[in-house]
Amino acid sequence: MRINHNIASLNTYRQLSGNPSATSKSHEKLSSGLRINRAGDDAAGLAISEKMRGQIRGLDQASSNAQDGISLIQTAEGALAETHSILQRMRELAVQSSTDTNTAEDREKIQAEVDQLAKEITRISNTTEFNTKNLLAGGLTNNVFHIGANAGQNVSISIEGMDAKSLGVSRDINQVNSFTATSSTLTSAAIANEDLGSGLVAATYTVEVTHNAAAVASTGKTVTGAVAVTGQNYTGARSETGVIFRVTAIGVPATGDVTAAEVSTDGGLSWSGATVDASAAGTSTITYGGSTFTIADNGANAVGNTVTMNFNARYDSIQLSQGGTDIGAAATVYSDQDYVTIGDAATDRTITIRSTSLGDLVTDAAGTTVTVATQASTAAVIGTDGSVTAAADTKAGINVKTQSAADKAITTINNALETVSSERSKLGAMQNRLEHTIANLGTSSENLTASESRVRDVDMAKEMMAYTKNNILTQAATAMLAQANQQPQGVLQLLQ
Repeated sequence: MRINHNIASLNTYRQLSGNPSATSKSHEKLSSGLRINRAGDDAAGLAISEKMRGQIRGLDQASSNAQDGISLIQTAEGALAETHSILQRMRELAVQSSTDTNTAEDREKIQAEVDQLAKEITRISNTTEFNTKNLLAGGLTNNVFHIGANAGQNVSISIEGMDAKSLGVSRDINQVNSFTATSSTLTSAAIANEDLGSGLVAATYTVEVTHNAAAVASTGKTVTGAVAVTGQNYTGARSETGVIFRVTAIGVPATGDVTAAEVSTDGGLSWSGATVDASAAGTSTITYGGSTFTIADNGANAVGNTVTMNFNARYDSIQLSQGGTDIGAAATVYSDQDYVTIGDAATDRTITIRSTSLGDLVTDAAGTTVTVATQASTAAVIGTDGSVTAAADTKAGINVKTQSAADKAITTINNALETVSSERSKLGAMQNRLEHTIANLGTSSENLTASESRVRDVDMAKEMMAYTKNNILTQAATAMLAQANQQPQGVLQLLQ
């Protein structure tokens, strides 16, 4: 028997020391519900669990991202629904204007509504935003929706510019600002109205007006009367259309000098005197209303002869140019016109200048120029980061002021409708895709959560069994330690 080392007590103590530690761990697991509370509980299991937790939280956030993406798409698609409605109304107006039962005044009213509708399309494009991000100005290019827990798990979407300029249903306004000739009666006030050339770009144009004082058409003359007249030659600086001159007196029949004449502008119903100059032998000059005619013939004129002047006299030619380059052919201005269109009609790069009497705009100035400035409709300007640095601007809607223009506008608006339909279809398809993505993310998160729970969560029933066992073992070991401590006292019996 030994008393210096109580081996039984040491063994019981060792067992007793381990039981409270196990009981303490059971306490911790039962109170937290986790099997792994520290790396020491299960180092490999902790690493796996943390990796799973990162995936689970990533999946949950990806689901939230996808829901935000759907909200963005719904905002854009809702705005485009209104753009669609506006374009349908513009198409309706274009069809209405393309029939010639409308007057010019009717088409002006139709054009006014089209202008406002085009401006509203651009306003919608400029102001449709989600979280301050503009959606329809054209800056939403490769916009990324991150819909996965890991890097690179994303989809992207782009939305084209949906303003009136980008859709092709706007036009520029061309304004005649000033006339640059130093000697001319041309003034800004003389321009009563100007048509809006849809194809002119933002620039400064000049209208070159060339006066043709001696260029008068000499066809369409007819002579009636008792005496046949042949070999006549009529020239003049300017002419009037449909004016009838009647020779009323002959000075020297042999030379054909006319000493008196009458003029009628109503087809011969009424007559008035005309100024005659017969100072040159064989030549008579008749002046009326600013037009001068010289009659030279073979001397066969007689009193009472009627000379009908059916001239379509040319006044001037007008040319539209930009930077020294002519646009289209020069247009000839005739005496019976009150407006003239210049430019390239094939590309719609035209401007129509109107006045109460176009022929009165130019008198003696040669090479007169008129400055034409354009107020251009623009699409939005997008920065390198996709932000809108300059909003889109619409000066006027597509041209429907004439039958031909309105007819062409129908096709253009159809194309715009197709463009908007395509964008809405693309957005709808992406929304459906994201809805499936959200469902899949929810399933993945649920399954991964279950897996992570099996790794990290404690089995409460099993742990309570362990706790009960450890608790009983602790009590038993305590009792055995007391018994083991009594064993050395048996040595005292040997001393009796």
